[in-house]
Amino acid sequence: MCGIAGYTHAEKDFLPERIHQAVASIVHRGPDEQGVWQSPTVSLGATRLRVIDTVAGAQPISSNDNDYTLVFNGEIYNHAELRKELIAHGHHFKTSCDTEVVLRAFIQWDTACIEKLRGMFAFAVWCESRQRLVLARDRMGIKPLYYARRGRDLYFGSELKAIFCHPEINRTIDLHALDTYLGLNYVAGPHTLAAGVVKLMPGCFLTWHDGEISSHRYWQADLADAAKPSSLREATERLDHLLTASVKEHLAADVPVGIWLSGGLDSSTVLHYASQHATTPLQTFSITFNGREFDESLYLREMATRYSTEHHELDLGPSTVTPDSITEQAYYSDEPNADAGAVPVWHLSRMSAKHVTVALSGEGADELFGGYITYLADKYARRARMVPRSIRRLSLRSANRLRASNKKIGLDYKLQRFLHGTLMDERSSHIFWNGTFSQEQRSQLMVSHNSAHTLKLLATIPARGDLRRFMAFDQAYYLPDNLLVKVDRMSMAHSLEVRPAFLDHRIVEFAATLPANYCIQGRTLKLLLRKLMKDKLPHSILAKKKQGLDIPVHDWLRGHLKPLLLDTLNRKTVEESGLVYWPHLDSLIKLHMERKANYGYHLWGMLMLFLWIKQWKIQCGQDIQALEDFSTISV
Repeated sequence: MCGIAGYTHAEKDFLPERIHQAVASIVHRGPDEQGVWQSPTVSLGATRLRVIDTVAGAQPISSNDNDYTLVFNGEIYNHAELRKELIAHGHHFKTSCDTEVVLRAFIQWDTACIEKLRGMFAFAVWCESRQRLVLARDRMGIKPLYYARRGRDLYFGSELKAIFCHPEINRTIDLHALDTYLGLNYVAGPHTLAAGVVKLMPGCFLTWHDGEISSHRYWQADLADAAKPSSLREATERLDHLLTASVKEHLAADVPVGIWLSGGLDSSTVLHYASQHATTPLQTFSITFNGREFDESLYLREMATRYSTEHHELDLGPSTVTPDSITEQAYYSDEPNADAGAVPVWHLSRMSAKHVTVALSGEGADELFGGYITYLADKYARRARMVPRSIRRLSLRSANRLRASNKKIGLDYKLQRFLHGTLMDERSSHIFWNGTFSQEQRSQLMVSHNSAHTLKLLATIPARGDLRRFMAFDQAYYLPDNLLVKVDRMSMAHSLEVRPAFLDHRIVEFAATLPANYCIQGRTLKLLLRKLMKDKLPHSILAKKKQGLDIPVHDWLRGHLKPLLLDTLNRKTVEESGLVYWPHLDSLIKLHMERKANYGYHLWGMLMLFLWIKQWKIQCGQDIQALEDFSTISV
């Protein structure tokens, strides 16, 4: 696991020290080793966290004739079989690491090699003879890759920090992207909050040659040649086979490996399959919230006992989640993320890194198999919309008069959000339930409001169809641009590699073939996964309601994090930014503090936004224009 950075310098002379600065900015991603490689046209750099072949495998890595040079971030789980195939083609290897396999695969098959790779990755390869740079990202977007274009030159890196170190990149906020951030809690790809800096989309690769770039999609789940299961029983058997193979591959490492355990179905499933291949007691890592109604200590300890793991726990509370830790987390978040679940992931990563270098997680199961309560909200809202709109509006006004609770997600909050969502169209309500500010609220809050990006996103959801369309949207955006970003930044800040075993692309392709009623049936979420694990996991795990790894934002922003909130979101700072109207934001803060409403999630997003602006000295104001969008995908 590593971090990568680089840039071309075809348009003007380059400063040799610049690549060293870019690498230094992401050294936390790979503290074991750093390296650079430069030519008259391109500079490449990498940081390395040793996981496979801890002795060899230094980066950047070049071919024997120095025609190809690669920087690589990720893990290739089928590197051994690819190595055998390449040896048969006459290739000779100096290391046993997967990085060299990627290099030689590219030499052998060029960009066609990307489809052969099974794993999580982001890489850049330079061919001197062809004067061509290729950037590639894994199918699900597990590993990040950003890029920016200035003139004929291209700048790229695993994190925005590696691009921000270049003075050519203006640190200005993209106001269109800000609208999606405030609506969705994250910025959907390919955009970022930094104008002109974009994400290479999952399942895509990009080529640069003589100042010209083109991007191409090499994979899409619903276009894969996967057979549909003929019955629920067959689907269960196939998923069992796929999970067995995936978890076994994800456990492979030359360093200690652990399991992130929440006590929920997804992480418990990963632990179950991991236990089938472990030759020594597994290490499990969990976050607890002692004394809170959403604490899952009972369930995770039951699982740790059942599988005889070496179990580690950390309790989160005001003494642990301090204002200083939030500020530090905001720096490593790289791009602001309004998901307060990043806080427990930060502390979980720090604890895990003291014992292991790799951890397996359960990310992706909810999107693939239908695990979110929002899918039930989508379903029930269809019936609710049959009630006259005037009655729904009256019901919402009544719900808004309920006293705001200090619970993480209380009945008052759920009822208000659901009723508010029923007043929107189906596509808008889906992103509203996962996000915070509605379009109407954003128009009142933002000084310069433009929903063009958000409306474009909504248009990707078919106007008609079953719940699969919402699951597909979440797989395309919520998963890579929120959940996976959150896990990557928080874990790599502590030099920990996290592997989501559910996101093996073979499982993703299989899940794309499932009918909606294999995922959600009645009130039962993740039906297929529950059927699979019925005789494998305790009934208590299968029957419990989904909690989600999150913090009590409403409560803590009224309590020990209140000074941080008020110091960050003060009148002077907000008005100088020119982004939002202070009177409107101030009223939200007051309503929240007086417990007349729960705006904790809204305010958390604003807090992380302004911490980011301060940290990176981001230019704001109405005169900012979004730079050219280089996200067009050609198939």
